[in-house]
Amino acid sequence: MSLVRLKIKGISYSQTQNGAYALILNEVEGDRKLPIVIGAFEAQSIAIALEKEIKPPRPLTHDLFKNFSDRFDIVIKQVIIHKLVDGVFYSSIICERDGIEEIIDARTSDAIALALRFNAPIFTYKTILDKAGIFLKFSSKEKDQKDSDDSIMVDEILQEGETIEIESGASDGYTELTIDELEAELKKAVTNEDYEKAAKLRDEISKRN
Repeated sequence: MSLVRLKIKGISYSQTQNGAYALILNEVEGDRKLPIVIGAFEAQSIAIALEKEIKPPRPLTHDLFKNFSDRFDIVIKQVIIHKLVDGVFYSSIICERDGIEEIIDARTSDAIALALRFNAPIFTYKTILDKAGIFLKFSSKEKDQKDSDDSIMVDEILQEGETIEIESGASDGYTELTIDELEAELKKAVTNEDYEKAAKLRDEISKRN
């Protein structure tokens, strides 16, 4: 079976299902998207890996795994989403140490969070993409900002260039804050390890830059 390389298009939370997030993967050489529902913790971990300016004061679980692997010369070479059963994706992490390759079973969300930290490619089989891949349509949703980005939502997914975006829905009143106030709130959120709030603040700051 042929492998298809994927990249991360975006991640967001559902406005209708409490605690539900979606990770959108895009085939590198094509237009199909692979949406995967993930948990809040994994969504935050992936968001942190994507957003370089948000640095947690202490390592997250996936960061700890990366530090542990670096110490013992373990390298993740690639991640393969190899099975889809009853709407659940199954993945394998291909690692190497001292020239010996090992295959480790993992949840897809964990596998992708680690792939980002190791700069490892993500693949799936063509048969899975044929079965679960979708073509997303443009939305006519109004924009409040002149140069605002389209959002990638779980409930209403929009297609937008190559920009990776973490959309958190409502602004929670952040539109009324100044840039300095947003920056201060962002630092406070990171210090308190409230990465969901930090992602929302980062989005609001990005819209104004």
